[in-house]
Amino acid sequence: MNLLRKILFPFAILYGFITSIRNFLFDKGILKSTSFNVPVIAVGNLSVGGTGKTPQIEYLIRLLADKYKVATLSRGYKRKSEGFVLADAASNAEILGDEPFQFYQKFPNVQVAVDANRTNGITQLLSQKEKPQVVLLDDAYQHRKVKAGFYILLTSYGDLYADDFMLPTGNLRESRSGANRANIVVVTKCPNNLSEEKQEEIRLKLKLNCSQQIFFTFIDYDTVIYGKNEKITVDEIKSESKLLLAGIAKPKPFFDYLKNENDECLTFPDHHHFSDADLDSIQNKANGRKIITTEKDYVRLKDSKLVSQLYYLPIKSTFINHQQNFDVSILQYIKENSES
Repeated sequence: MNLLRKILFPFAILYGFITSIRNFLFDKGILKSTSFNVPVIAVGNLSVGGTGKTPQIEYLIRLLADKYKVATLSRGYKRKSEGFVLADAASNAEILGDEPFQFYQKFPNVQVAVDANRTNGITQLLSQKEKPQVVLLDDAYQHRKVKAGFYILLTSYGDLYADDFMLPTGNLRESRSGANRANIVVVTKCPNNLSEEKQEEIRLKLKLNCSQQIFFTFIDYDTVIYGKNEKITVDEIKSESKLLLAGIAKPKPFFDYLKNENDECLTFPDHHHFSDADLDSIQNKANGRKIITTEKDYVRLKDSKLVSQLYYLPIKSTFINHQQNFDVSILQYIKENSES
């Protein structure tokens, strides 16, 4: 923890007090939450960014899309549009935001919408001619004006909420007690060989109640990188000199997975909008080499001047164990809360 964050500790106490009062008012029904007659699953975290929400949403889409009409609803962070937008053929990352546009491109049979007002967003989705049977709320754990039927809380293995502090001293958006709203806690970005003993140690550390389930996942990288008209195996690209480019919250694992001693790594802020000057700088640094980026960054860059040398590495969330139990919990919730 740096000195400035320590100095700001009194503000962290104040921020924690304000968010606790807000949660208390929602818990007591003084501030109103809206429920919907459709299964709504909220995926989010207590901390700021970097817990793997996108691969978790994609996991749920893969689990559900063959069985139900699924819609995702996101805020659309840093998009240039306003209000409710339902993705269509004219959409791009600037209109939807990078992550929703990624959902739209990967899952054409899923409705993808954005709206900072999640209550309005769900209302609009349910007014469509083909209304969804399940709504997945992306990054909506603190959006309490909607009362989701099922909450999935994510926390990173290397940055557990139990070890964190409130903003601005730490990275928590609300106090650790907010975890009590979760039906399921998923510890993400674990080592893929995490032992049962270590899992139990974390479970005890998080102090979950008896009704809450906990699962452990790791980031599973694809064995192939993809360009506009070409794909290359990861083993092949690892030995080649290249430029690694990332505009995500925590890029180190991505870099570590691909880089060799001849590579250059270039980092931009999360959800960064690449300017013409950025593109010129990236192209100059690449100096004719391939540019490998994350899937989220690729959707913002695929129509740029970099496209001929640009590739991306897909990832997915994989359960270390007990995946079937997770799937059953989700499917059972939806079955019990769907219209007959």
